[in-house]
Amino acid sequence: MQDYEETVSFLGSWGPFQRKVFFVLCATCVPAGSNLLSVIFLLATPPHHCHIPVQSNLSQEWIQASIPVQLGRSSCSRFELDQVKNLSAMGARPGPNWIQNQSEACEDGWTYSTEYFQSTVVTEFDLVCSEQWKQPLTSFVYFLGGLCGCFISGQLSDRFGRKPVLFGSVAVLTVFSSALAFAPSWSVFTLLFFLLGLGQITCYIASFVLGSEILVGSTRILFCSLCLNFVYVVSMMLLPATAYVVRSWRHLSLMMATPGLACIPLWWMIPESPRWLVSRGRWQEADLVLRSAALENRVEAPQVIFPTTEKTESQEEQSLNFLDLLKTANIRRITIKLWLICISYFGLSFNMSTIYGNPFLNYILLTAVELPGYFASWLATRNFPRRLSFISFALLGSLALLFMQFTIDTITMALVLLGKFGVLAGVGVLYVYSGELSPTVIRNTAMSSCAMFSRMGSSVSPYLLEMAVFYPLLPWIIVGALSFLSVLLCIFLPETFRQPLPDTIQQVSLTQRHRVLILVPSLKNNVVLVHL
Repeated sequence: MQDYEETVSFLGSWGPFQRKVFFVLCATCVPAGSNLLSVIFLLATPPHHCHIPVQSNLSQEWIQASIPVQLGRSSCSRFELDQVKNLSAMGARPGPNWIQNQSEACEDGWTYSTEYFQSTVVTEFDLVCSEQWKQPLTSFVYFLGGLCGCFISGQLSDRFGRKPVLFGSVAVLTVFSSALAFAPSWSVFTLLFFLLGLGQITCYIASFVLGSEILVGSTRILFCSLCLNFVYVVSMMLLPATAYVVRSWRHLSLMMATPGLACIPLWWMIPESPRWLVSRGRWQEADLVLRSAALENRVEAPQVIFPTTEKTESQEEQSLNFLDLLKTANIRRITIKLWLICISYFGLSFNMSTIYGNPFLNYILLTAVELPGYFASWLATRNFPRRLSFISFALLGSLALLFMQFTIDTITMALVLLGKFGVLAGVGVLYVYSGELSPTVIRNTAMSSCAMFSRMGSSVSPYLLEMAVFYPLLPWIIVGALSFLSVLLCIFLPETFRQPLPDTIQQVSLTQRHRVLILVPSLKNNVVLVHL
């Protein structure tokens, strides 16, 4: 139906029903936000060096001297311990030329700094030196889980409903966060971490789509571009704060499960999306939801909410899937551009581990900067066209990241924060923009597919960080360049500012043709309009 928002206008936009949905859906994204930085704190690699066993009977002076020093204490080798013992027994004293330049691997394990972490997955399973490759692989597997979750959940949501997928993803986060704490080995932990990743971004997208379909007008913009993101960011800040208090990774995993448990009672407070029910031809259920909302808002519902003519013309699209995003030429062009933008627009926080200082404080600050970023995106989506808003923020973020290579350390952090502000504000606009470009019948699949492609970028970000060995700022240069690519692609997307949400794939095509007919006379038949 083409005028759904007009049909439900009798409800208003900010009654008790809308307020309940607004705040409860914000609460349901807390489990997703509080799990996002688990890659950082569960897999942290503290400073470490070879362990010297007590049985060696070496003095503290000889223990310190047995670790090679080049640009710092070696993390993966030590001088041959038998030779050190012989020199110590002979009464020699450590000096610059006291031993031949012979070293051996850390045969007795490692000693890890406990300044910030009592234990992590890396320290417990010794994912360092020859086993270091397992650490970025574990991060990759987590993001791969998010990618698979996006692919599966979007189609499930469009077929079976927004609400079951939302609370199913909350259950996944709760169950597998708890299970992580009992992982006996790295391989089991990695498997559970993959399953945890299935629910992380799925939970956020399901909340976003459900809210964008139930709420209308300025309330929808406030929810999608500001408040949901604010709650998501604050919940992200919970993990560094919790990790500061809970320094053991197993206990931290258990703490990550508590927000999901708290969300269980919310099942009975959230209805299914009536807009989605209408798109599936489930008119009686949609009618019941809207009449219940009218009672809650103390307004009178029309005797007939959905005319018979609308019911007969929308029995379609009953088995849409991922491939339907490429069904028509118009939605295919939109979908491919959104995918390329999303895969280009990643790597926001991946390189923060190279910033020195307290990791808990660093990540709280670097997450807190997202709050003004999302506030700016809300102001932009409320008052300005989507393309202009996204392009402006993306340019700000990419330029800040590229200028980092020309600055000194004291300015680098400021540019990191500025770059993250620009990119996060752009992400806020992009989520709203993607939802407005996608039709109701396949909106969750479309949003999830965009998140899936962004997760492809996130999946390789741990390996992108490794490129810093060639040039420290190379990862940032790549991220900035990809942001420029997203700007170029956005120019060719249609504008959706103050336009009604499309409900069917056919409406997407009709909407774009209608816009061209309106704009052509005002621009005197400029041929560029053919691409809009």
